[in-house]
Amino acid sequence: MPKSSIKIAIVGDVHDLWQSVEDRLALHTLQVDLTLFVGDFGNESVEVVQAIADLDLPKAIILGNHDAWYSASDPHSKNSQKKQCPYDRTKEDRVQQQLDILGKLHVGYSWLDFPEFDLSVVGARPFSWGSSKWKKENFYRDRYQVHSFAESTQRITESVSNTKHDTVIFLGHNGPSGLGKEEYSICGKDWKPIGGDYGDPDFAEAIAKTYQMGKSVPFATFGHMHHHLRLNKNRKREVIATNDMGTIFFNSALTPRIVQTNDGYYRNFSLVTLESGRVSQISIVWLDALLKVISEDILFVAK
Repeated sequence: MPKSSIKIAIVGDVHDLWQSVEDRLALHTLQVDLTLFVGDFGNESVEVVQAIADLDLPKAIILGNHDAWYSASDPHSKNSQKKQCPYDRTKEDRVQQQLDILGKLHVGYSWLDFPEFDLSVVGARPFSWGSSKWKKENFYRDRYQVHSFAESTQRITESVSNTKHDTVIFLGHNGPSGLGKEEYSICGKDWKPIGGDYGDPDFAEAIAKTYQMGKSVPFATFGHMHHHLRLNKNRKREVIATNDMGTIFFNSALTPRIVQTNDGYYRNFSLVTLESGRVSQISIVWLDALLKVISEDILFVAK
C-alpha cells in the first residue's frame, strides 16, 4: 500500500554547495521519503550533478539556467558567458553530459511515477531563465525542438497526460507566472527596473491544463529567485503562495544552502509533509556539523 504520510526534502539552488557524504547522511537523518532538486548545481558542474545522481534516495531533478550557463548564452551578447567558458565547447557538451548522467531522474519536459507514494512528479521547462519573454530561442530549438511558450506548455502537459497517478507534484527551476509582481513576490523581479512578474507563463498554463485533466496538484516547487532581495536588505522574498485551486507554491532557493562557521558547516533543507495527498506542513531546517537540527522555520501549516 502507498504511504499516506510522506516527508519530502527539497534542495534549493545548490551553486556548487553540495557535500556528498554530509548531505547524504543529513537526508537519511531527516528520514525523508523523497528528495526534489530544483537545479542550478553550478555553472555546468558535471561533477556535482554526478554526485547528486549517485544519492541513494528516491529523487527527481530538474536542471536550471546555471546548468547551461555557457551553452545557452547568446554568443553575440556584450557580456556573453560563452567568452568565459572554461572548457572547449567544440570538444565537450557539458549540458548533454549532465542530461546523460541524470537520465530519467531529470524530469524537465518529463515525469517520474512513484507508485510507493501514489504520486507523480512532473517537470516544467528545464534550464529556465524566467520572465514573460521567450528567451534562449536557439537553445530550446536545438535541444528540444521547442520554439515558443505554447509549444513548451504542450511538452509539459504531454508529460502530465502520461503520468500513472492522479496526484501530481510540479518541479520547476523557475516558478509559474501569476503569483505576484512585486519585487518581493515569490517570482518577482528584484533588480532594476524593480518589479514585475518573472514567472514562466508556460508553467502556469500547464498547471491550469492539469486541473482540466482532473489531476490533483497539492504543490509546486522551484527556486531560481533567491530569498534575499538584491536591492532591498529590509525584507525577504515571499516564499509561499496559494491559488484558488488549493495548490501551494513554494520557492526553495534559500542561498547559500551551506554556510561555514567556527563550529563547522551548517546546511539547510526544505521539508514538505504530505498527508493523504495534501500538504500538511512546510518548513526550512538547518543542521549543524553533527547533523542535528538546530532550527526549524515553519512556513505553512494546514488549517
